[in-house]
Amino acid sequence: MDQLWIQIPWMSSVLQNKIVDQCERLQLQSATITKYVADVLPGKNQRAVSTASAARELVIQRLGLVRSLCESEEQRLLEQVHGEEERAHQSILTQRVHWAEALQKLDTIRGSLVDMLTHLDDLQLIEKEQEIFERTEEAEGILDPKESEKLNFNEKCTRSPLLTQLWATAILGSLSGTEDVRMDERTVSPFLQLSDDRRTLTFNAKKSKACADGPERFDHWPNALADTSFQAGLHAWTVNVQNSCAYKVGVALGQLPRKGSGSDSRLGCNAFSWVFSRYGQEFRFSHDGQHEPLALLRCPAQLGVLLDLQAQELLFYEPASGTVLHIHHASFPGPLFPVFAVADQTISIVH
Repeated sequence: MDQLWIQIPWMSSVLQNKIVDQCERLQLQSATITKYVADVLPGKNQRAVSTASAARELVIQRLGLVRSLCESEEQRLLEQVHGEEERAHQSILTQRVHWAEALQKLDTIRGSLVDMLTHLDDLQLIEKEQEIFERTEEAEGILDPKESEKLNFNEKCTRSPLLTQLWATAILGSLSGTEDVRMDERTVSPFLQLSDDRRTLTFNAKKSKACADGPERFDHWPNALADTSFQAGLHAWTVNVQNSCAYKVGVALGQLPRKGSGSDSRLGCNAFSWVFSRYGQEFRFSHDGQHEPLALLRCPAQLGVLLDLQAQELLFYEPASGTVLHIHHASFPGPLFPVFAVADQTISIVH
């Protein structure tokens, strides 16, 4: 007990020293914090204000430039539309005048011939043979009207790479503009495996025996159709293609044949399908056996598809870079289904 009493002063001294050390550390910490608050934070605040101001100015400047460019492009395109409308209108007016004169001439010739027929006797009619021949030849020189593109409004006057790219970016950047596309499992080739959510296709070189054959199923080419078709309006969907070096993405008519190894059922090789395809490092757009090579700087990880049935336009687009890869204009003859093919690894519909 006496020994404990002897140790108490020593233990108290040790504890006091620790408290002193702790107080010194707390004082230093307080000084550091005070200096930070006094010296650093005001500078940080000033830099935040100036940086935010610069960022704000940059946003305003860039969007102002974009707005100015859009307004300029709008004005240019509207002027082209007006000019094309005036040209078509003038061509139609010219045709009206021409055919009015032709009708008047034909009526005059016909009236003259009828007058000869009703008022001349046989001898007089024979004497007028040369005149009759000339009148008939003059009438035959007036040709029948023929269809002319000059009388139609040329919709190509509204095509603008700038407008197309901005439009594509706006559509693909909006969730409301993206379709919930899924595969129709009845159409999936036996060389493809379909995921449970019906958005991913995986190629399998070995033909599956589990797939029940049916009239809708592709039995040779590794193809699949979506379960929804589009008849009107604007539609967009995105496909993840980064894992595949051999695929096709596009649209097809429901009449696309499903059986056999011929061109009729091979995507892009018939009149029923329009596709963007990749084979190794080669890219191309294909329709009805016509293959157009596409020069791409890199392999896209995702492929956006825009289908504007009002404008009769099919557009392929890379969302990551904002690059329009290809635009195809056509008079699509019926409802179109998203269509897919993969012969290497997997592709997936992004949702």
